[in-house]
Amino acid sequence: MAYRTLLVDDEPLARERLARLMEAHSEFDVVGQADSGDQALEWLEQHSVDLLLLDIQMPGLNGLETAAALAQRDSSASSPLVVFCTAYDDHALEAFGVDAVDYLLKPIRRDDLARALGRVTERLAVRQSQQPTSLSPAEQRAHLSARTHNGLELIAVDSVMYFLADQKYVNAVHDDGETLIDDSLKQLEEEFGERFVRVHRSALVARDRMLRLETLPEGGNKLYLRGLEEGIKVSRRHLPDVRRLMKSL
Repeated sequence: MAYRTLLVDDEPLARERLARLMEAHSEFDVVGQADSGDQALEWLEQHSVDLLLLDIQMPGLNGLETAAALAQRDSSASSPLVVFCTAYDDHALEAFGVDAVDYLLKPIRRDDLARALGRVTERLAVRQSQQPTSLSPAEQRAHLSARTHNGLELIAVDSVMYFLADQKYVNAVHDDGETLIDDSLKQLEEEFGERFVRVHRSALVARDRMLRLETLPEGGNKLYLRGLEEGIKVSRRHLPDVRRLMKSL
């Protein structure tokens, strides 16, 4: 089975050339292309990939910001690996600061690409051999802490209906309102994976609050939770898992 790959570059010719170079590597399948970081994040709301070949200098979100946004939203076991492809060599330290597998300078040489893909293959093999585990209930926190205008506020995890990531922040929506917290969605999923389920790249919902899943007339799906009037969007990527979970509840 080939590793799913997304090419992200604002220059069409650069994407075309990279796609041609990737044809020599049958273990990788280019399943999509995006011309900006924003478009890549939007595309990834509906699809999953194993690897991003990502330009750095782009309009809107640059490549470093795009990689950081993915790391914030996804757990380490589900976030795509990143190889930066750029015409500039002054972002190397920043690139490895967001855990990039490699950093290739344009024009990309075949040997350099082959080396980078070899590293990707090794990293993915290690990831697949490791089963992600959440903390046991005894190890999980009973409360989350947040710095608010009233000082340090504690939020009971049992009161949380869902977590929603928005750029650099995560909003905890709970019985008493909404509170911005310091934890990333990735950290929350790793700690509370048995209590919350991913329904969208940006959202985790409490399993014990799930009521019904509705298909919308205009397309798409929404999940409704106990104690919440407004439904939460379920992405196409996560819909099968949500359906399976609801059938088992």
